[in-house]
Amino acid sequence: MQKKYLRWLVYLAGLIVLLIASVFLSLSIGEMNLGVSDIFRVLREGNDSMEYTILSQIRIPRVLLGIAVGGALSLSGILLQGVYRNPLVEPYTLGISGGASLGVAFAIVFGLHQLVGSFVLPVAGFAGSFLIIFLVYTISSRSGRINIQSMLLTGVMISFIASSSMMLLMATTSSENLHGIVFWIMGSLDEPDMSLIYITLIMAIASLAASYLFVQPLNALRLGEEKAKHLGINTDTTIKLLFLLASLLAGVCVAVAGVIGFVGLIIPHLMRMLVGSDYRILLVSSFLSGSIFLVLSDVIARTFISPNELPIGVITGIVGGIVFLLMMSQSSVNSLKNNG
Repeated sequence: MQKKYLRWLVYLAGLIVLLIASVFLSLSIGEMNLGVSDIFRVLREGNDSMEYTILSQIRIPRVLLGIAVGGALSLSGILLQGVYRNPLVEPYTLGISGGASLGVAFAIVFGLHQLVGSFVLPVAGFAGSFLIIFLVYTISSRSGRINIQSMLLTGVMISFIASSSMMLLMATTSSENLHGIVFWIMGSLDEPDMSLIYITLIMAIASLAASYLFVQPLNALRLGEEKAKHLGINTDTTIKLLFLLASLLAGVCVAVAGVIGFVGLIIPHLMRMLVGSDYRILLVSSFLSGSIFLVLSDVIARTFISPNELPIGVITGIVGGIVFLLMMSQSSVNSLKNNG
């Protein structure tokens, strides 16, 4: 038992070190490269220099948003996979991204961002994702109990409807609006509003803390709903609360940063392989790993074709897809060896 806890501490210490290294790498690299000592010097002096402007208004906000969104998407993914006991479920499976995209597309097509202000886009994205969450929850719990398989199918179908509705808007709007919708869909950490970044970061950390109230139910649900009930777990209430927590987390992330795929799917898989399936370590390790992954992905997105910038969703999709295929092939090889 002590060896297990010691191993967990080693994993957490390693992830924290990697996160710190990723943060400094992101702050250092760009069109203007800065050393670690330069970063501390510029922040300490706090003058109106070019270096301070770049750090305070561009790189630090992106790092904070990367930590928040990466951690939140990974946490959302691990919670939903625990609820559904399905390793292929991710935050966007239930139509959250489709709803948010539809909300943003609606705001852009009808010019709400020009009439009210650019802040209406994340508001419209969250409203769209919340509408999908409400529909999935309501349709799946009409009998008073939630059938998780029915909820999953309902989410997939509503996702198709939302995506098709967005395509309809895109097909009937101007090329300028179309460009804005497509750019938003591909995801970006370029959010100028610090209040939105702080809200997302606070929600992500608070949700991580709240998720630890469900460690025992999540570990029990690994055995199945019936066995979890025999262990004294109120599975219906637990599933409802975890679904709402994970969905709202994903909705906030999509509303602020756009659709950034694969984070909530790949990171939980990778962490299960590294640290095991105990949610006491799995929750925090997934959060930290998701933050690391998204911060490093943003570095690649900013520097790969500098001075231009790639959408971060492109990077997470390519890297995440390759990693997922490698993980699956390795699992297949190990399975054949064990069976042989």
